[in-house]
Amino acid sequence: MTLDLQEVLDFAIDLSKKAGEAIVKGSETRFENAAGFDEKKNTADLVTETDQSTERLVCSAIQAKYPEHKFIGEESWAAGERPQVTDAPTWIIDPIDGTTNFVKGFPFVCISIGFVYQSEPTIGVIYAPFLGYLYAGRKGHGAFVTTPLHPERRALPLVQPQPLSSFKQALIAFEWGSDRSLDVIQKKSRSFQRLVGDRAGGVEGGEMALGVRSMGSAALNFAHVAMGCLDAYWEIGCWAWDVCAGIVIAREAYVCVSYNSGCVVVGSKAHASKTLAEGPFPPPTTPDVLTGRKYLVVRAIGDSSTESGEASQKRLIQTYYEAIEEWDL
Repeated sequence: MTLDLQEVLDFAIDLSKKAGEAIVKGSETRFENAAGFDEKKNTADLVTETDQSTERLVCSAIQAKYPEHKFIGEESWAAGERPQVTDAPTWIIDPIDGTTNFVKGFPFVCISIGFVYQSEPTIGVIYAPFLGYLYAGRKGHGAFVTTPLHPERRALPLVQPQPLSSFKQALIAFEWGSDRSLDVIQKKSRSFQRLVGDRAGGVEGGEMALGVRSMGSAALNFAHVAMGCLDAYWEIGCWAWDVCAGIVIAREAYVCVSYNSGCVVVGSKAHASKTLAEGPFPPPTTPDVLTGRKYLVVRAIGDSSTESGEASQKRLIQTYYEAIEEWDL
């Protein structure tokens, strides 16, 4: 049967708002009981009752509307369910992306709703209820954002993509993540040092990015690259539910402007190298990349007098992967 993807998008948007209400309501009681959350792995990787109840709300609504669809959620995965990404219509959900932010009252918290159709991320909705920002995208139909100041839908990116002649002009994002073991934290630290350090000041391989932001939410990092506020975001360790919606929104954040190359999403160093050497560019998001847990997203970049936007994106990807170290997960 043919699936009405616009209907699916509209349903996901409405569902994200209902989930957002539940998240806000849950936040009102988060400090009532000091033991109101448990540790999954360490203090940087938390699970709350609101996580679980929000996922139940979302899952129940999807099952009622689309009983034949599959479902992959962060909390159900943690409970032992292991569905795989296939050609079957599949919802990939993070009920609260930014759980630590939620626990601490930091407002960069969102519900991330991704939808995979015929093995490709096809629909993405990210709603940040404390901020009132809603991002959404559908494959081939662009992406948009609504905010409290601008409740009308505005196409992404919000401004025409600008040139980026040097990594030193780049505002980038990365996260410390939940794995703080010695080997991993040393690799992260060395990678961060090369990305932001000053080579002229003695940092070997330093690329001296203009600045760094860490929002504590992979989905919102993707969304801000899609808006054009961030130039790039890199992380190792995310899961499909952290990035599925963001991948769609980022890749679609150019369709409604006069521009022919949107955000680029690549996976591991090996995937990026193959993409740069063999194409196509931008590469499709395969199930292997979606579930590969290694991600770099680069914003749409405008042509300059000396370099095309696509060449600038490739240069930025090359710079990143020469600077960072990878590790097994």
